[in-house]
Amino acid sequence: MKKFFFAIAFCFSSLFSFAQSGYEITINLKNCPDSLAYLTYYQFDKTLIKDTCTSIKDGKIVFKGKTKLDKGIYSLVSQKKAIYFDFFIDDNTQKLELKSEASANIGKDLVALNSPLENEFFKYIQFINQKNTDFQSYKSSTELKTKKDSLSFYDKQKDVEKSINDFEEKFVETHKGTFIGDVMNLKVEKILKEIPKASNGRPDSIQSFNYYKKHYWDNVNFKDDGTMRNPFFHNKVKKYFESVVVKHPDSVSVEIDKFLEKTNRTSLLYKYLLAHFTYTYETTKLMGFDKVFVHISDNYFKTGKADGIYDDPDIVKKIIKRADKLKPLLVGVVTQDLYMIKAEDFEKMKAMGFEDAKNSEEMTKVYYKNEPQVSKMYVKLSEVKADYTILIFWDVDCGHCQKEIPVLLQQYNDLLKEKKDVKVYSVYMQHEGEKYLKYIAEHQLPWINVYDGAHYNNAIEKYDVYSTPVIYILDKNKVIKAKRIDANQVKNIINLFEKENKKGK
Repeated sequence: MKKFFFAIAFCFSSLFSFAQSGYEITINLKNCPDSLAYLTYYQFDKTLIKDTCTSIKDGKIVFKGKTKLDKGIYSLVSQKKAIYFDFFIDDNTQKLELKSEASANIGKDLVALNSPLENEFFKYIQFINQKNTDFQSYKSSTELKTKKDSLSFYDKQKDVEKSINDFEEKFVETHKGTFIGDVMNLKVEKILKEIPKASNGRPDSIQSFNYYKKHYWDNVNFKDDGTMRNPFFHNKVKKYFESVVVKHPDSVSVEIDKFLEKTNRTSLLYKYLLAHFTYTYETTKLMGFDKVFVHISDNYFKTGKADGIYDDPDIVKKIIKRADKLKPLLVGVVTQDLYMIKAEDFEKMKAMGFEDAKNSEEMTKVYYKNEPQVSKMYVKLSEVKADYTILIFWDVDCGHCQKEIPVLLQQYNDLLKEKKDVKVYSVYMQHEGEKYLKYIAEHQLPWINVYDGAHYNNAIEKYDVYSTPVIYILDKNKVIKAKRIDANQVKNIINLFEKENKKGK
């Protein structure tokens, strides 16, 4: 009898454990046109599918699983992949019953049958939607004919923004300590309410900004992966690094380190953030910000702090290899030297056999056979004497180069007229010497026109020339001042450096 009792007790315990650990989301959606629906959730910059209901009957949609759902903002998504509405899941809403109607008023009719806090969240969404609807109605019915009309419209807009902000702040304060309170805290902007006056009598914008930056991440829990499972966190991170952090690669690198230090290294949040920063600064178009990517590679990927970020270990190797290639090409670094041959010496190099070598072995033999003579023919980049050296890699047959070279020539001539000490070290990336010499003559390029006649430099790898043209600007010490710029930017950039130099003196 005891054995039987214990068996019942064990079964009951197992069922109770399942009930506690699983989830069941029941949605009664009147007039639902779908035969299937999706349960999706936000995760940093992505929306992922968690579950699918394939048997909707009379509008009843059930998502059920054996393990708890992660905390986050979830969505009911239609068969046509349109979002019906959002709701939140935390430890207290794993068994959730929702009710609404598939109509234009789906948000207004939405109600949770067993979660008062979920209903508070729905009321917030309904409030925001109503405010936006009212304002759009006002906007469409308002004609801005006079300055008074514009001021009135602006005041109305500010009133709407203030009422929304006040509502959100009250929501966060009322629900502090709850998951949905933490989510809404991400959305609320931390703005200095009473801005003091500066010495000029105007609002002190510097103090206002400093307050904003200091409190930007107030009460955000970086130890909880749930922090990124909503539509606000990714945009907040993006805005912080694009608009709040000082736009300098060193400042960005420091902020990234501080940011990641707040998280648990084994957490999903840490992995997503590190992957985000890596991709952002590897692909950035902002000149000089590839330095951030190199910093990430050196301090995270090379040290093992990026272990587990990618399933494929080859990706880590590629990231490190890419960063190592960029390191000697960073703005502010003394550039790598080049040993090039003058264009007019093409026939001499051809006579030595450089153009006839069929493989690297033959090329090596030709090189060492003629090394004493070739070494005297080199035109070294490091030996170019000028306040500014414009280094360009290009190809005669490159369509974009054919547009950029005349522009660069004009920029160069303009700089000379302005008495700027500038030279162009022009590197042809192919070995069709006759074609190169013809182009130089026809376009009268008065530059240091060179090519890799001895096949010695491997400029493609050394200078990351994966497409042409590529333009660098070097100072008199051959420090990289600018790179990968368009030809029409050259004059303005050099003039900007000139102004900065004069200020420094």
